[in-house]
Amino acid sequence: MHFDLTPEQKELQQTIHAFAQAEIAPRAEELDRKGQFPVELFQRVGEMGVMSIPFPEELGGMGLGVFEAVLAIEELARADQSIAVSTMVSMATGLTVARFGTEEQKQKWLPEIISGQKICSIAGTEPDAGSDTGGFTTRATQLGNGQWSLSGEKAFITNAGTPISLFTLILAISSPKEEERKKFTLFLTPNDAPGYTRGSGYNKMGWKSTDTRQLYLDDCQLGEDAVVGTLHGGRHLLHKGYQAARLWLSACSLGLAQASLDHAIAYAKERQAFGAPLGNRQLIQQLIAQMALKVDTARLLTYRAAWQVDQGIDDLGALSMAKLGATEIGTEVANMAVQVHGGWGFMDDCPPSRYLRDNRICTIGDGSSQIQTMLIARACGLDVDFT
Repeated sequence: MHFDLTPEQKELQQTIHAFAQAEIAPRAEELDRKGQFPVELFQRVGEMGVMSIPFPEELGGMGLGVFEAVLAIEELARADQSIAVSTMVSMATGLTVARFGTEEQKQKWLPEIISGQKICSIAGTEPDAGSDTGGFTTRATQLGNGQWSLSGEKAFITNAGTPISLFTLILAISSPKEEERKKFTLFLTPNDAPGYTRGSGYNKMGWKSTDTRQLYLDDCQLGEDAVVGTLHGGRHLLHKGYQAARLWLSACSLGLAQASLDHAIAYAKERQAFGAPLGNRQLIQQLIAQMALKVDTARLLTYRAAWQVDQGIDDLGALSMAKLGATEIGTEVANMAVQVHGGWGFMDDCPPSRYLRDNRICTIGDGSSQIQTMLIARACGLDVDFT
């Protein structure tokens, strides 16, 4: 098994790393404090070509693989997980349209997404239902002439309220009410669609500069050209999106874990304690060594899952292992970095303090650690009951 990156992958990784450390990392604390989505900075990420990495060349993308996109997301998250999350959500949403949308949808909606000058989002989660898509209540009613009316509420949706938001993919029940088994359809919903409004946003523990809010649909009028994929086939597409997002969140947590280790090593070398650098103390060395081991574990899990996707290997167990392993490690390593930093680690201006807050949601979103544990058990051949 070959573990080295190709020269092209190394160049991509180094380019994004240099950009992120020069332009994103110095602003991360300020962005976290102000809690505002950085439009110009996100568009700079787009100008660097990050958004275009996994899209086909015929749509204006680089035509590279998921693995290369993971490398880029990791480096963005190493500088600031919030900007990485905004990027990965827009990328995942755009890829859903690229893979399952009509040619008209691709040509109309994707150019500004792939260039990174606009942003998009996907809305599944509702106030009373997350991983349990069967519990969703947002409904699409078919009207005359192929028109649809959507009514309901979505919760905890990323990117939908930014000034450069273009559209949101919304999952809604599309089967008649009298049918016992719910069927779902995915609808491309422009920001200016009548009956579609966005809430004021949440006051969050972390991801402060990432836009997160509720969405409201009150007889939202959409045409038949809004359907993405097949009619009643939206639940499958959303689950495909969730599976992809597990890999992106793994990369986000991996980048944050590496940043935690970076800061802990630098601080251990410069901080003096009892007449010598803190890093000379064996217990601190033990902490650093444990952190390094965890980061490498997260990287191996994440890279393996990304490589398998590009090879066409359908391994849901590996995706869940990457998501569970990397996101839990991200929180563990950030917490250990706070410990290395001592009292300063408890302060908001200490980067590991922000990392600990930011990564907490990664163990919840797109399938919690508990859901991933069940999926891994099922991949091992056990009979797992999700009801």
